[in-house]
Amino acid sequence: MNLIEQTYTINAPVEKVWLALTDATVAEAWGAGPAEVNAVEGGEFSYWGGDVHGFFTKLIPPFLIEQDWFGHDNPIDMFKAQFSFEATEGVTQVRLIFAGNIIDPEKDIADWKNYYFDPIKKLLEQQ
Repeated sequence: MNLIEQTYTINAPVEKVWLALTDATVAEAWGAGPAEVNAVEGGEFSYWGGDVHGFFTKLIPPFLIEQDWFGHDNPIDMFKAQFSFEATEGVTQVRLIFAGNIIDPEKDIADWKNYYFDPIKKLLEQQ
């Protein structure tokens, strides 16, 4: 099993960053639409019309999200995604751990940055 660990800094309160990953309306605002999100343990999520989808396996608001995650690059393999949050004075650090049959780590790192965290930063830091 391969592993990617990244930390992203977002100049926004942790509650807003949490919603970016647990609320379909906010996910669509940062570009992941059409999105469906049922943010309860066992609930499903779907971004980009199902291109990325899976299940929430653990939620501890607003500190931890764990997901079983499936993506378009390798749709039959399940990945594990973990997002942990630390907040200080309106700034949130998100630590991502992404694990599974990662074929091209550099591409996956770029995808997380370009398709998730840069758009989330852009949306939340403008508010």
